[in-house]
Amino acid sequence: MSVLEQQQRLKALHRQVTELEGGTNSAIREARRRLFDLQFNDGHWCAELEGDSILESEYVLLMLFLGGYEEKIRKAANYIRDKQLEEGGWAIYPGGPADISASVKAYFVLKLVGDSPEEPHMVRAQQVIRRLGGLDACNSFTKLYLSIFGLYEWERSPGVPPELILFPNWFPFNIYEMSSWSRAIVVPLSVIWASKPSCQIPEHASIEELRIVDSRVAGPRFSRGSLAHHGWSLFFQVVDRAHKLLEHIGFLPLRPRALRRAEQWILQRLDNSDGLGAIFPPIVNTIIALRCLGYSLDHEVIRSQIHELEKLELEDGGKLRIQPCKSPCWDTALSIHALGEQDEPEVRPRLAEAVRWLLDHEVREVGDWHVRSPQAPIGGWYFEYNNEFYPDVDDTAQILTAVSKLPRTGSELAKRWEAASQRAIGWMLSMQNRDGGWASFDQGCDKEFLTYIPFADHNAMIDPSTADITARVIEALARHGYDHSSSAVRRGIEYLFRMQEADGSWYGRWGCNYLYGTYLALVALEAIGEDMTQEPIRRAADWLRQVQNPDGGWGELPESYADPTKKGVGPSTAAQTAWAVIALIAAGEAESPDVARGIAYLLDSQLSDGGWDDELWTGTGFPEVFYLKYHLYATYFPLLALEIWRRSPTVHEPGALADGPHPIE
Repeated sequence: MSVLEQQQRLKALHRQVTELEGGTNSAIREARRRLFDLQFNDGHWCAELEGDSILESEYVLLMLFLGGYEEKIRKAANYIRDKQLEEGGWAIYPGGPADISASVKAYFVLKLVGDSPEEPHMVRAQQVIRRLGGLDACNSFTKLYLSIFGLYEWERSPGVPPELILFPNWFPFNIYEMSSWSRAIVVPLSVIWASKPSCQIPEHASIEELRIVDSRVAGPRFSRGSLAHHGWSLFFQVVDRAHKLLEHIGFLPLRPRALRRAEQWILQRLDNSDGLGAIFPPIVNTIIALRCLGYSLDHEVIRSQIHELEKLELEDGGKLRIQPCKSPCWDTALSIHALGEQDEPEVRPRLAEAVRWLLDHEVREVGDWHVRSPQAPIGGWYFEYNNEFYPDVDDTAQILTAVSKLPRTGSELAKRWEAASQRAIGWMLSMQNRDGGWASFDQGCDKEFLTYIPFADHNAMIDPSTADITARVIEALARHGYDHSSSAVRRGIEYLFRMQEADGSWYGRWGCNYLYGTYLALVALEAIGEDMTQEPIRRAADWLRQVQNPDGGWGELPESYADPTKKGVGPSTAAQTAWAVIALIAAGEAESPDVARGIAYLLDSQLSDGGWDDELWTGTGFPEVFYLKYHLYATYFPLLALEIWRRSPTVHEPGALADGPHPIE
């Protein structure tokens, strides 16, 4: 490109930036107004957290097990019916293919409420389910639920022996080698397995037509090394059969003790918690497990757990949908993060209330993390309203980053925050793994062979280090004065660079997907003072530019978890566009036309109420198994991107575009 052509291009970009500035100021005002309108009186934020139809299906199965609740079952079925794909099955994210387990459970619910198998939508569902392998292709948890209702044989479901809870902590298979969410699911599920409850269903609700005779499909499969997969799979299949044989002959001397220990373990973790683990699956399993142990329907513990489920209900127009949990600490932290970019007098009191709310939800009791990190100090935050046993590194790091941006004063609130942040940093540092990275809830929970246990096909048995959480921790530490002189920081940076893909991107475990991971990695590396002109950073920025959509935005569907060739591919969303824009600015590309096009996309897609709405989902629960729509992602992330772009000096200073560190080529 000649000097004249470059000058002409820079002038055109200056004009575009000038035109965008006015729109950006207005968009920021409207987005901030929208976000403050959604703030609760006590200072926090919490928007809907949406999952797929598996939640409603399993909710109906629980209601059926408990007896009664016909009206709720009918309304949940209405919602499930509306979520059916045109081809006949049910997907686990918008735009995704039919999923066998989701489809089988949804089909059963519709038969239960009276939908005839001869109706067109049910015939289509049958065809899809049979094409996907029928009942035998469902995952383990689905088979176990179906077994309760006599729809699948207990002996063909993977065993979940309660004796697991008796294994000492030094034993390779003890429950604390599982991820926290798996642990909370599995302990009550083991009680259900041992009890093998039976719940009668109407004859018309049978789903025998979904069974494929002599089907060789054993269940879902995930990509793994073939030698390790076959070796460990064979080993655990032998263990599973041996355990079932012992059950068959009645030689279970430790079973009563194991059930008592499981009961005690569950009850201990209901204190200061919105149900076990404060998430939907363990709560459902807890209610069924305690009923199996003889707890009556009017027992205070059963009533309390049903009440926790009721808090997750959302009813609208004769339809009932269920949230997997609630996200107040997460939504509050990210709202503060977006709103705290500008220190304005009218904003300060609102953000102070939000900080006070977060301080009131600081973890002050020992939780499950203490088993693997007994020397760790107590501190940090969790995701939900109450989940004292399970603080997580991701929320803790994000809260530390968000509040660090607010001005310091000598107030009592500032003193409370200083003490809490030091406790949180101490806890967070203690959670660093040997590989230099950080995981979600536990330290050292990374034994890959456990993923081959037959009931571990939910693809989330362990909790290893991930690039996205490690990046968040590095940014949080940078915001609190840590730099390369810290060995924890150095090891974290080394881990991040090791995890970078050949094309420059990073995998995102908790957000979809490579756009999310790359965004967090670049922001962290810039915050900690890395040289943003080095080759790995330039490679990451190049990848982001390459996957930008023609409309100026960015998008990526969850299918990239199963097919990495789809990384960065998908219709544009506001949240993912914001991630890419922030990442490129962190990489020194604030003055690039790619960022300007991204800003223009955000301005053009803003709604009249000041927010944005992403129809496609951008959150991840368990890759390839469960995805999420955070309803506030499409508000606070675009606002954050606009704020960061507006205050970027390289965009607005005279001559900055011509003299910037990364000239347009």
